[in-house]
Amino acid sequence: MERKRKSYNLIIGVAALVIIVVAVSLAGYIVSKPKPPMIYGEAEAAEYRISGKIPGRIEQFFADEGEIVHKGDTLVEIDSPEVKAKLAQATAMKNIAESQKEKALTGARKEQIAGAYELWQQAKVQEDIMRKSYERMKKLYDQKVVPAQKFDETEAKYKAARSTAKAAESQYNLAVNGARKEDRDAAIALVDQANAALMEVNSYLGELYLTSPADGVISARYPKPGELVGQGAPVMTVTDLDNVWFTFNIREDMLKGLRTGDRMVVRIPALNDYECTLYVNYISVRESYATWRATKEYGQYDAKTFEVRAVPAEKIDGIRPGMSAIVIEQ
Repeated sequence: MERKRKSYNLIIGVAALVIIVVAVSLAGYIVSKPKPPMIYGEAEAAEYRISGKIPGRIEQFFADEGEIVHKGDTLVEIDSPEVKAKLAQATAMKNIAESQKEKALTGARKEQIAGAYELWQQAKVQEDIMRKSYERMKKLYDQKVVPAQKFDETEAKYKAARSTAKAAESQYNLAVNGARKEDRDAAIALVDQANAALMEVNSYLGELYLTSPADGVISARYPKPGELVGQGAPVMTVTDLDNVWFTFNIREDMLKGLRTGDRMVVRIPALNDYECTLYVNYISVRESYATWRATKEYGQYDAKTFEVRAVPAEKIDGIRPGMSAIVIEQ
């Protein structure tokens, strides 16, 4: 009887030991079992850098960081004395060109024509007087009464008076007939050139007021009022929260045949684990220098990482760029 009791106790002890070993082994397996890899990404949104074509000084801002703006809203005013000076210069050049064009097309005024006629008549009278003096001096010279020098002086004065009369007549005819066709065409071309220069300056004036290219939120503002900004330097960033997508970096052995158009379900911890549906719209391998993995670590090939982008099926309220998204169904 005593032997049976000892045998029974031994069996119970061995069974208990086996149970303990199995329990410890199972617990160790459960604890050491590798967890399935987690795929997570982050939200991104379209960003627009607001910059100007001309350098200047920030006069004032019309929107602060975090403020909602709409497409076409004026965001920044830039002060540029150089552009204003160019506008004044272009306006003056246009006025001059217009005056030259009007003069070339309409001809001289009546007062100018009358003045040119009077000068011509005076020159003709002077020519007539010098002609008579020349004729008298020539007769005396032929009679050997006056020396040759005196005769030459009179002849030179007569020729000068005749030339002056011809020049006065030409000026009178020009005043009556107006400018030549070439001069009129040149005057018109100068007006066109002045108008083009003025249009260019006016286009620069439009760049003094920078507007929002889309609806969104002011996510960054770089200079301060009064600071100088260069040509093309960013002044503000507008983030379009209606154009949001999620980017995931997924190792190729975890893609599981993922293709463009496939559905994914994610949860967003920052929005109280809000679950939403995404659709893949972009898959591309990342640069090898940033995603290389040793062959022996994962198998018989180098594992590469792919960039996967997915867009939400519907608008997500409260989403902001940088929020994490964890894939729960793929």
